[in-house]
Amino acid sequence: QVQLVESGGGLVQTGGSLRLSCAASGRYGMGWFRQAPGKDREFVAAISASGGRTYRADTVKGRFSISRDNAKNTVQLQMIALKPEDTAVYYCAATAAYGLGSGDKDYEYWGQGTQVTVSS
Repeated sequence: QVQLVESGGGLVQTGGSLRLSCAASGRYGMGWFRQAPGKDREFVAAISASGGRTYRADTVKGRFSISRDNAKNTVQLQMIALKPEDTAVYYCAATAAYGLGSGDKDYEYWGQGTQVTVSS
């Protein structure tokens, strides 16, 4: 059973920064998604199991970056220049597949989510 545990969420002011972390029980392709109240879950960023490939949604390019520490089986999402529209529950997801997907169906395993709130 793959376990994913997110951490690092919280309340931050507009323009602030947060760093989310996801601890996995093995090495997988990983993604971050987010879901704002009343909206569908949307893709944020993904990184391959080796860390050699990354992919980010256009809405976060230039502000969010994804990285991983394979020695610790953790994946980080560094977020800067946060905006109120970034407010959402952020989910970590994992896949045993090779590709870097941006859809919910591309990932088999999901964490419980961590709340990020950006105040204006």
